[in-house]
Amino acid sequence: MVKTVAIIGGGSSGLCAIKACLQEGLEPICFERTADIGGLWRFEEYPEEGRASIYRSVIINTSKEMMCFSDFPIPEDFPNYMHNSKIMEYFRMYAQHFDLLRHVHFRTSVCRVAKRPDFATTGQWEVVTESEGKQEAAIFDAVLVCTGHHTEAHLPLSTFPGIEKFKGRYLHSRDYKDARDFTDKRVIVIGIGNSGSDLAVEISQTAKQVFLSTRRGAWILNRVGDQGYPIDIIFTTRMKMFLKNLLSPSMVSDFAEKQLNTRFNHSHYGLKPKHRILDQHPTINDDLPNRIISGRVLVKPNVQQFTETSAIFSDGTREDIDAVVFATGYSFSFPFLEGCVKVVENQISLYKFMFPPNLEKPTLAFIGLIQPLGAIMPISELQCRWATRVFKGLNKLPPRQDMEADIEQKREAMAKRYVKSQRHTIQVDYIPYMDELACQVGVKPNLLTLFLTDPKLALEVAFGPCTPYQYRLRGPGEWAGAREAILTQRQRIIK
Repeated sequence: MVKTVAIIGGGSSGLCAIKACLQEGLEPICFERTADIGGLWRFEEYPEEGRASIYRSVIINTSKEMMCFSDFPIPEDFPNYMHNSKIMEYFRMYAQHFDLLRHVHFRTSVCRVAKRPDFATTGQWEVVTESEGKQEAAIFDAVLVCTGHHTEAHLPLSTFPGIEKFKGRYLHSRDYKDARDFTDKRVIVIGIGNSGSDLAVEISQTAKQVFLSTRRGAWILNRVGDQGYPIDIIFTTRMKMFLKNLLSPSMVSDFAEKQLNTRFNHSHYGLKPKHRILDQHPTINDDLPNRIISGRVLVKPNVQQFTETSAIFSDGTREDIDAVVFATGYSFSFPFLEGCVKVVENQISLYKFMFPPNLEKPTLAFIGLIQPLGAIMPISELQCRWATRVFKGLNKLPPRQDMEADIEQKREAMAKRYVKSQRHTIQVDYIPYMDELACQVGVKPNLLTLFLTDPKLALEVAFGPCTPYQYRLRGPGEWAGAREAILTQRQRIIK
């Protein structure tokens, strides 16, 4: 009998989940609470509850060859770093090419996912959905949760005394849409992650003055790397990973920080953090130093307290302000999953960031619940390829205690390496994590065999960017176009 799979969410992870199910002969039904696909990447004028929200000008900070689905290259005439409208165009092409939309139930939200009474033997779930005010329940053999981790704004107002007295406007970055709202105003942006630095730059085009408040500072990377190549194409190679593993983390940090300080000295710009570059998810922004050097953005330390019309910073300085934008990140939760998984302080216990280890049957998986140093789409796709094979019984998960030991080891490694913060609980390095998943599916490229049988391809796989096509060269889900896609990737980058 064909197994049915409920997919929750129709964003980038939901789309590749549908495709992976179809490839494995499973029957997917995807529930999407809004009227369209695209999730985070679909711009809407007004933020919708329960859905990630972006501003009009958002451009992705991973380049097209690194972020595409592994058997569907992004057209060569698309720019390397795409505006959100181009990303949506690509998703629509992907959905159309693989005929995915007929499996999506739009305007349908998932209210509850609960184990069936006979779960220990069947592994089945009861999924209760609501559409047009009507609830209905259905039974599924497996569930893929593809809701992402950018839906709930993390707004730590309690750590900012006096904000309740502040007479101006304050908002979270998910509610920001356009810089025109801040024309001629004095604005503080709090937080120096990717959203905070983007918004400081953008608002500074219209505001009277922007203050960028940061507790820790940050290392700022450029999208455009050496010779104008996308930065991720240069850094995400198997050879660089090999060299990085040979050196100590402090040597790697020394080298990388020296390069970044050559572009602009972070301490002169008030941005130099106490932590090393590898200890934090990097911030990518090409324009911030230009806005700082021209005085449009002033870097400030943490806000100690707010008054009715001003902010007092931890260095004792005070500035009159009209508005505050909190770019303080997100938290995630899964209210529809009653008691099956617990999220505490943005931490969740999942084997390989996917499977709850305590279920009698491995029929529930989380897709895309990670913060990669790299693109998320190819990771979600490979996660789906593994999960669907586990659902079918083609791949087995290890015993519970082995899974828990793996979870604990990853948690300790993360705590040791990263600065403690909301965003550093689901952090993964791109190539090591992709290879880990690929080993489970049996699709990791074998470099030795490649060097013996196809040296031209082997050189590009080892020394070139680790593009998603590498995971289609062999094994389940092999794609005949993978070799050609790898050998022509540089042409598409330059085009």
